[in-house]
Parts: sequence; structure tokens; C-alpha cells
Amino acid sequence: MNTTLCGIDISKDWLDAHIEPMGAANRFANDAAGIADLAAWCQNHDVELVIMEASGGYERLAFLLLWEMGQPCGMANARSVRYFAEAMGFLEKTDRIDAAVIARYGAVKRLKPTPPPSAAQQRLKALVARLSQVGGDLTIQKQRKSTADAETIASLDEVIALLARQSRRLEGEIATLIDDDPLWACLDRAFRSLKGVASRTVARLMAQLPEIGILSNKAIAKLAGLAPIANDSGKRSGRRPVRGGRAGPRGVLFLVASIVAK
Repeated sequence: MNTTLCGIDISKDWLDAHIEPMGAANRFANDAAGIADLAAWCQNHDVELVIMEASGGYERLAFLLLWEMGQPCGMANARSVRYFAEAMGFLEKTDRIDAAVIARYGAVKRLKPTPPPSAAQQRLKALVARLSQVGGDLTIQKQRKSTADAETIASLDEVIALLARQSRRLEGEIATLIDDDPLWACLDRAFRSLKGVASRTVARLMAQLPEIGILSNKAIAKLAGLAPIANDSGKRSGRRPVRGGRAGPRGVLFLVASIVAK
């Protein structure tokens, strides 16, 4: 029996929807009212699963509100959807076409609902993102200080002191959040028993790989882009490269590995 899916192409202002297999299409505003209309439209068409891509944060409101309204949602990998579109002969790219491709990709891939993040997970992700921004600003201000005159240095010192206070406060909030969650606290102790793993590394891994501690080790390694990918054909057994996965965790883990190797 076919599953009724709704593919959503998301932009800053609009949500373009396409339902498979019936082919119905519509456009909704990317705000609370538009998302409520989308949920009602999906309900009227007996949609079992809404499929969307990550769109730089523009998808977050629709994803969370649809779940709150009782409409299950799943996330598709944007690069995989693009490859699928080209393989199916869709060289054109418009919002309506993308919505249809997302729906068909979800049907072929048999995607499952992606559970919404908990309030604690959302807060951890926001805190880690802000800590990364503050750290980047600190680096820039310190670089400027090396070529500044005495008057400018005094101003830069004030900014650096402010950013340092914000960094310490964010680190404290993250540590409290991790300590309050039994699973996170256990993972934190396990990670920090490894040489070269600092508190910021642990926080980033937990924010960007929330599946840690829930999925198998092999599944986590593949999500992080660190699993060796089979490359065999006939009698040939090729090298197994590592590729794909989430860029953030992969970059952090490679940095830790390089420090440990030294």
C-alpha cells in the first residue's frame, strides 16, 4: 500500500508543498498561520509524513510546529535529494519541482519520521552555536590588537573582556545542562577520559550528534563521516575511504585526532 507523503521546499518566506502520489500542490507562508494552514491541508489529504530538507534554519519553525499539531515530519539530506533529482532527469530547479522531488525521494527512500528535539537539546544546540560565535569574535579582536595603537588597544581590551565573560557564562550554562541529563553526564565522563577531548569538544558533539548513546557505534561513525565505505567489485577489494557525514562533528574529531597523534 502506498504511503501518502508531502514534500516541502522551504525558503525564508514560503513553504511549497507537493503530495505524492496524488500530485496535489500548494504554497503557504512560512509563519505560524501558514504552517497551521499547511497542517490542515495535509490532514485533509490524509498525509502520513511530511518530508523537508534542512534550509539554514528556515525549516525549524515548520518542523517543530507541525509536530506540535500532530503531523509527523522527517528530514531528508539535501545533497542526496539533488542527486536523486538529477538521476530522475529533473535538471530544472524551481520551488514546485523541488517539493515534488522531495516527496518522491521520501517515497523511494522510505523515510521515517525524525523525532523532534527535546527542549534541552534545542537549548544545548543554541548555546553551543553562540559559544562558537563568541569564540570566533574573540579570535578576531585579539588579531586586531596585535596591530593596533595604544588608544585602540584599550577599546579592544574592553571588547575582549566582555566576550571572555560571555564565553565563561555560556560554558557554565552548557556544563550545567549536561550535568542535569543522566545520559549526557555519562557520555561526558566517557569522552573526557580520552586524551585531547575538552569540554567544548564534548558540547559540540552532543549538540551536533544527538544520536550518540542511542544509535549503534557503527551508525554513529557513519553519521560523523568516519565509517570506512566499502569499495569492492568482483575480485577487487579497494581502499575503504571515509566520506560524507556531518561536517561539524567530523571536523572536531579530526582536530582531536591530530592533537592526540602529535
